[in-house]
Amino acid sequence: MAAALISLGQFASADVRIKELVRIQGVRDYSVIGYGLVVGLAGTGDSDRNRATRQSLVNTLKHFNVNVADGDLSARNTAAVMITGNLRSFSESGDKIDVEVSSLGDARSLLGGTLLMTPLYGPDQKLYALAQGPISVGGYAFEANMNSVQKNHPTVGRIPRGASVERSAFAGDEGDGRNLVLVLNEPDYTTAQRIADALAAELGIPGVRVVHAAKVEVPVAAGTALPRLISRVERVAVAPDYAARVVVNERTGTVVAGANVRLGEVNISQGSLNVVISTQFEVSQPSWNYRSGPGVRTVVVPETEVEVTEDLRKPVQLAQGATVGDLVQALGQVKLSTAEMITVLQAIKQAGALHAELIIQ
Repeated sequence: MAAALISLGQFASADVRIKELVRIQGVRDYSVIGYGLVVGLAGTGDSDRNRATRQSLVNTLKHFNVNVADGDLSARNTAAVMITGNLRSFSESGDKIDVEVSSLGDARSLLGGTLLMTPLYGPDQKLYALAQGPISVGGYAFEANMNSVQKNHPTVGRIPRGASVERSAFAGDEGDGRNLVLVLNEPDYTTAQRIADALAAELGIPGVRVVHAAKVEVPVAAGTALPRLISRVERVAVAPDYAARVVVNERTGTVVAGANVRLGEVNISQGSLNVVISTQFEVSQPSWNYRSGPGVRTVVVPETEVEVTEDLRKPVQLAQGATVGDLVQALGQVKLSTAEMITVLQAIKQAGALHAELIIQ
């Protein structure tokens, strides 16, 4: 399979809004988790060995004034599950979020089940949402007469918009009150300094400071409306700087390289060695009757031939400052496969002629 080159040169100097390059410190998603029960399963729930499931079912029934003993219940239509989800930073009471439901016991499938109302808690042990509803499972598992058929993972499901937010996770603490802190998605000193210079030049904000490669502090004057300041900051455009990387996907034969990837002077010679071993079996039959003497019999004699061929390819020579695109085109002319091209790139990297990070997927 031939390798295809994708160059990012046309995007190297394009201006990008700060909004796409950073996030505001303190603005993030919050993970929530809960323990609950899925009911309505067609005999594919937890077995009677899971005492936690039966005890949870007993505790649930007590809320409805139904008092039964643990041993009087069969949990085959019930499964104990863990519910996880992400609460957006600006979620408010009444918003809906998606949740994932995962089996905790030995249930065979959650197909057709319904999650009972389950509280979801944050790391601070406070209740943030309530989850409930029918589960969407992207698979199935069926058994009959010791035979089974399964697709995907039927013990994991999803409830789209299955949790209702009861408490906002927004703390309103962007920055420390005196500074608006911008955190870069891709830490880079050059990009951070360009952001600081652009904010000082276009918005006239004095004292913008680069703390390190991933953090820029913007001073907030007294009486400044923080949401308005954030909106102005996000609209400023800068030209981000990118680290030199070459990404090679062996399965698809794709090579992705940035425009700032350069090669040192290198000479590449690649050959292919083919070894073919063929064996033919011939029958050796005595010309006289085999009964004429002891030990005389027909035998099979193998004849083996070993043939070695080597296809020599012309050396590929690249001058100082050549790009990965030049290299891929040159290697394509000598008909190298994707696997051989990866080997060549690794060798060039080890030789010190590839001035970029090599990532192989």
